[in-house]
Amino acid sequence: MSIWNEIRRLAGEAKRPFAALFDAIADRRAQRDAALFSIALIALSAKMAKADGIVTDDEVRAFGDFFGAAEDDMPKVRALYGLAQEDVSGFDHYARRVARIYADEPGVLEDVLDCLFHVAGADGVAHPAELELLKQASNIFGIKEGCWRRIRAAHFGVDEDDCYAILGVEPDASDEDVSAARRKLAREHHPDALASRGVPPEALKIAEGRMAAVNAAYERIMAQRKAA
Repeated sequence: MSIWNEIRRLAGEAKRPFAALFDAIADRRAQRDAALFSIALIALSAKMAKADGIVTDDEVRAFGDFFGAAEDDMPKVRALYGLAQEDVSGFDHYARRVARIYADEPGVLEDVLDCLFHVAGADGVAHPAELELLKQASNIFGIKEGCWRRIRAAHFGVDEDDCYAILGVEPDASDEDVSAARRKLAREHHPDALASRGVPPEALKIAEGRMAAVNAAYERIMAQRKAA
């Protein structure tokens, strides 16, 4: 089901407090579907958008743009964002709820973190307070350091000292091991793999950024080895 069908339905339920709406979606959803993914992402991104003290329309629109929202859907996105921002529960509360919901699906937690990076960079500035929350979410989600660097690199570029961490190999790994790591990551971040985790079709583009970071790290490693 399209995430925007779910957003429209959720917006129709927005008269209740956001925490109650979140709980209702989480409690009644045995299946990890677009509704659960979208309400989790709205909860966290809305709280993160307040981290620098200023909630901009760019940050709200980033969510809509990322998922291909039509202009007619943006008022619904803003309504849900506003409801989440008014909720007294903080970022930490929702991050821990999301971590429990997807405890047995770490790949989905990586997908959520990737989407949060996109929202954080929507206004062209990665505010330190937002980066702190992103790292906090990563720790709560139990995301490994290499994965953290891979997601960060997808949004802010590959640092030279990140290349091996992004691929999850040691600097003394053989060329064959480096290539094998790249192939493994390509399988894990293929759109079909994300779809099997319940990621909405509109969000599958997150795999593109991660694979671009993987390929950039791989190419830099091979170029350095060739030059050496």
